[in-house]
Amino acid sequence: MLKSDMKRFYRDVTVAPTVPDNGAGEAFQILLDGRKVKSPLARELAVPSRPLAEAVAAEWDAQLEKILPASMPLTQLAFTAIDRIAPQQAEVADRIARYGETDLLCYRAMAPADLVQLQADSWDPLLAWAADDLGAALVVTDGIVPVDQPEAALAALAHAVSALDAYRLTALAAVVQAAGSLVIGLALVRGRLDASAAVALSQLDESYQSEKWGADKEAVDRLGALQAEIAQAETFLGLL
Repeated sequence: MLKSDMKRFYRDVTVAPTVPDNGAGEAFQILLDGRKVKSPLARELAVPSRPLAEAVAAEWDAQLEKILPASMPLTQLAFTAIDRIAPQQAEVADRIARYGETDLLCYRAMAPADLVQLQADSWDPLLAWAADDLGAALVVTDGIVPVDQPEAALAALAHAVSALDAYRLTALAAVVQAAGSLVIGLALVRGRLDASAAVALSQLDESYQSEKWGADKEAVDRLGALQAEIAQAETFLGLL
């Protein structure tokens, strides 16, 4: 499903309760003219909350003559959760947790002094939150040479990641991969940060350089794509 330039083949989009494929909990399916929507791997498109199902349905209903997958971010995230995350949830959680070993917030500039101070002022409070709320006291270092993080901190981060269901893990993965920081991703999932703050923290160095030297079009485009990706993940989480 969702091949590029597929013609719209349905008139009505509705939402209905269903029993999920794994038989656990409540789910809501999206129906096109009363027929179930299938994922690319032929699994039922069903999500665990009605608000999310209605938002996904609205994306389908908004399509005109052709279905444009790029205009359906919530559907794409739902498909990712169903096809890619849920079937191998433990393995995905382990891969995402490994971002804690080289978290962006732990690697600091050595100069200039104003950037050093900006990083400390912006990132230290979030690392303190990770230590206090997650039990993950990470080590900060200057430069880019890898530093070994305490096993207890990494275990705490892994525990926080593995506790998420497939849908929240999908959103976390999107944020972490975009931001380069597991701490930022977990802070957004847990409501410590919103999408705007997550972007600002993850792009701190780039913003500093842009203010000093100006931003080129490629950098602006990258920032726009990152903002959209993290905002979509935040919306997905909120609808859960």
